[in-house]
Amino acid sequence: MDNRTGQRIVAETARRTDNRYGNRPTMKDVAARAGVGLKTVSRVVNGEPGVTPDTERRVQEAIDALGFRRNDSARVLRKGRTASIGLVLEDLSDPFYGPLSRAVEEVARAHGALLINGSSAEDPDREQELVLALCARRVDGLVVIPAGDDHRYLEPEIKAGVATVFVDRPAGQIDADVVLSDNFGGARDGVAHLIAHGHRRIGFIGDMPRIHTAAERLRGYRTAMEAAGIPVEEAWTSLGVTDPQRVRRAAEAMLSGPSPVTAIFTGNNRVTVTVVRVLAEHSRPVALVGFDDIELADLLQPGVTVVAQDSAQLGRTAADRLFHRLDGTLALPERVELPTRLITRGSGELPPAS
Repeated sequence: MDNRTGQRIVAETARRTDNRYGNRPTMKDVAARAGVGLKTVSRVVNGEPGVTPDTERRVQEAIDALGFRRNDSARVLRKGRTASIGLVLEDLSDPFYGPLSRAVEEVARAHGALLINGSSAEDPDREQELVLALCARRVDGLVVIPAGDDHRYLEPEIKAGVATVFVDRPAGQIDADVVLSDNFGGARDGVAHLIAHGHRRIGFIGDMPRIHTAAERLRGYRTAMEAAGIPVEEAWTSLGVTDPQRVRRAAEAMLSGPSPVTAIFTGNNRVTVTVVRVLAEHSRPVALVGFDDIELADLLQPGVTVVAQDSAQLGRTAADRLFHRLDGTLALPERVELPTRLITRGSGELPPAS
């Protein structure tokens, strides 16, 4: 028993006693156990012809008994390909990125490649450090959700053959493939939906203004308001970190005063969750449309109307482009924009409170 943690620690009997950590079996060990030469083991391991069935069986039995695993380092040096790709996300814990990551992994697996992923935590320096660490490990390609706005550090890697596709946000100051959702159009449609239900005082709460998606969604909000001839008051917009306390303060400020907003458009799923909590404590009904779907949105009363983007399709499209680029079937970098979808559930259809 570890008195500090309360964990019960019991020694486990090793399955094998002929090997120790740090002393992995080699092809020499396999050859000795099977009674064959190194070249024969190499042929079996690499699936090459020229080995009789009986010899192949003896080599495979030795491999299984020793727990031998092929070291691909030499193959990497010979072929220049590692059959691995890197995925750099903003936040691995964000539900939006789960389907995206899974889709990238499925495409990678279909191409016989391993996926290595990590989180930038929305820190440009950490993004660069992580991307270059993956490049140092000789990944064949990268799928990047950028945290920064200057990606010139990647130019030498791309010139050296590291295929790179950006997703959700474009690269900064370099030409590269990018797969995006229609952030501007989706936000414009979501705000227009609130206007169509009689709202004129509509608030917008979004992410950091330097982030491409946040800026595009704010632009969509302003465009919809302008198209309806509605001047936007300064107090109706708030961009910043998605920390619940900051979002709560912004929402409460918009809902108070002599001319409170009657509807709120939220710029992403994290903002929406906090605003749902604020509205649940509010005395009068306030309409809500959020960008990004949220879990259990259909079970709330009323259900949350959202502008949904398909994060799995974003990941799948980006990964497909990456492998097409690795195969040499793409020429110049391209921008691919996927449509969004307005899902009405009740919160966006509430009329202005009288």
